Amino acid sequence: MEELSAIPETALWTLYQRASEARRPDATLFDPKAVELVDRIDYPFADRFGTSGTLAQLQALRVACFDREVADFLVREPRGTVVCLGEGLETQYWRVDNGRARWLTVDLPEMVALREQVLPPGPRQRCLAADVTELGWADEVDRSRRVMVTAQGLLMYLRPAQVRALIAGCAERFPGGSLVLDAVPRWFSRLTLSGRMRTHAYQSPPMPWGMDAGERDRLGTASTAVAAVRDVRPIGGRGLVGALLPLALTVPPLATRRPSVAVLDFAERSERS
Repeated sequence: MEELSAIPETALWTLYQRASEARRPDATLFDPKAVELVDRIDYPFADRFGTSGTLAQLQALRVACFDREVADFLVREPRGTVVCLGEGLETQYWRVDNGRARWLTVDLPEMVALREQVLPPGPRQRCLAADVTELGWADEVDRSRRVMVTAQGLLMYLRPAQVRALIAGCAERFPGGSLVLDAVPRWFSRLTLSGRMRTHAYQSPPMPWGMDAGERDRLGTASTAVAAVRDVRPIGGRGLVGALLPLALTVPPLATRRPSVAVLDFAERSERS
């Protein structure tokens, strides 16, 4: 496989973590497609990323937050559209698709080329090579039905002004829709900017945007079209992770300075001033 630039390589890191967790008999995430993909791709995953059961489980719990929100959306809007920004090699489609929804992946050209090679899109899937911060991709979305946008493992790589502009752009273009996003806390963002975040032989790329969990309501200030912001908390967990997770979600200061997943619900057109 041709060498990928730093940010697209994170797609291989997250894929490997999901597959590592999914291989376990007591897995917190069922993801056979990720396992199949890791077995199929010629890449030194273990040599590059090492092994960490805790990291893999934490990654799986984060992914499950997104899965629950998308699955709930598809119950409410069975023929809706799921727009996945910076999707990389995410295999969510094979975990939660309902057989009727439309799926659009928007990602960098090199990532789209890789995805189409190893995960060829089906009849209801489409890949679009574009910069997610340039909102022209929104014109490609069918807005005759409700839209849910996901930004999983993406926004931390953008500048703060780009994050606000992207939130505002989605809120204004998809009335009645939603955006599911995740954020690293500010302390973690600072570590990546200093070059001190490393997993085995893999150096995490800089993450300019960080947001503490206690700041999530500020996301709503990006646009008056954001009607509500809510927290999505991981559920379950195994062993020490499962035992400590309730404390991490409720006991300060970690409860307000932890990684977070949030949903932004957008106002209907008729509700906007």
